[in-house]
Amino acid sequence: MTPDESAQGPFRQRARRVVRPEGPPTQPLAIRGMQSRLTADEERRVLDLILRTGDAMVATGAPVADVTAALLRLAAGFGVTRLQIDITFISIIASIDRDDDPITKVRVITVRNSDYSRLAELFDLVDEVHRESLTLDQAQDKLDEILSAPHPYRRWIVTLALGLMASGVALLLNGGLLVALVAAVTTILIDRTLRTLRRKGLPYLFQQVIGAGLATVVGLAALWATDRFGWSPTLLPPSLIVASGIVVLLAGLSLVGSAEDAIAGYPLTAAARTYEVVLHTIGLVVGIGVMLDLGQRAGIPLTILEPGTLNIPTTIQILSGGLIAGAWSLASYTRARTIPVVVGVGMVAAGVLLLGRQVLELGPVGSSFLAALVVGLIAGGLSEPLRTPNLVISVCGITPLLPGLAIYTAMYRMVEANDIVGGTGQLIAAFGIALALAAGVTLGEFLATPLRSEMDRWQRRVARRAHGTRS
Repeated sequence: MTPDESAQGPFRQRARRVVRPEGPPTQPLAIRGMQSRLTADEERRVLDLILRTGDAMVATGAPVADVTAALLRLAAGFGVTRLQIDITFISIIASIDRDDDPITKVRVITVRNSDYSRLAELFDLVDEVHRESLTLDQAQDKLDEILSAPHPYRRWIVTLALGLMASGVALLLNGGLLVALVAAVTTILIDRTLRTLRRKGLPYLFQQVIGAGLATVVGLAALWATDRFGWSPTLLPPSLIVASGIVVLLAGLSLVGSAEDAIAGYPLTAAARTYEVVLHTIGLVVGIGVMLDLGQRAGIPLTILEPGTLNIPTTIQILSGGLIAGAWSLASYTRARTIPVVVGVGMVAAGVLLLGRQVLELGPVGSSFLAALVVGLIAGGLSEPLRTPNLVISVCGITPLLPGLAIYTAMYRMVEANDIVGGTGQLIAAFGIALALAAGVTLGEFLATPLRSEMDRWQRRVARRAHGTRS
């Protein structure tokens, strides 16, 4: 070695120490977990419990990130940490990495229904297992009890709740008491009709078409009666009748869940849920468009009345927001003790929406985003004290904000004025409102994280999927 090379040696070593990191990668890659103390048969039983619980959670509308974290916590309660979960829109794959022989099971998700009381019970089961309050046998028995238990309310109460929800939408949109009554009766008729069709196995897309078509038929009947008997146009505005029914039909779509899946790093499931939401919304559009076209051909004079021309007190509109949220939570079988909270959140959402539109002049998208952001903050802050999933409060809370009137107005412009471009633009604006609601709720729940306790290791493990590729 020459004197020059020996002199450069220490310099190069110091340069390498400055440039190279000393610790391991910021994001651990393929870290090997600890082997559980369970036998292979016991781990198979744990895996069966995990799959059944995850199936029920996804079926009741929970976001994939929340379900994945819950299932990892459930497995950890029995000492199983070497677990891999892969959830798609229609299936769950779970695998335990054993040194001798890995165990893998698959479960197909076949049922989807909004059942928030059952969803809350499932999360309670996970918490009990994670606290080691239940043995494996007890956990399986309790899961059987949760899945086989009847709904907390009778089906006619659900139908009545949907009618009350439609009446609240009519009042929130500046309709009168008569409009609220007609909207409630129309929605009750739609619910009973669609329930019969569901029993006969009609696909959900066609149920949306028929539901929107029935609401539009009632609106056309109101238009015909107004022209025939010379009633005041403000007596029974058809746009509000149709919009009330559309909001009820929109409320069952997994709008918030699809946005949370996309943001949390589950693009496949998010894409499937988004496609489902778009497809079923198209069903509403088709139902409205076909009936409006038939009404025009029948000579019924199509008109539309702007809600701003009516005069409903702001207090009534805010109370209507609470009625909408509470009614939908009741129709979704939410726990009775949670419904009053949801009513309050709905009132706040309606108040913030009116504030954004009338005072701040943010426009439909901006005011909807602001109201949804507030709902997300409240849902994130109250979910832990109430022991209720975020989804229950947030989805019910944004129900008064769904763009039913915007969808009807878009189809009216397409059919009556033959303005395809303008109607399409308004339809895109309606989808913009829906995206603003989903984004606002998701951001609000994220910002509310400091309001509740720190995430556990399983939630942090799932959250890392959304952090991007750079550490």
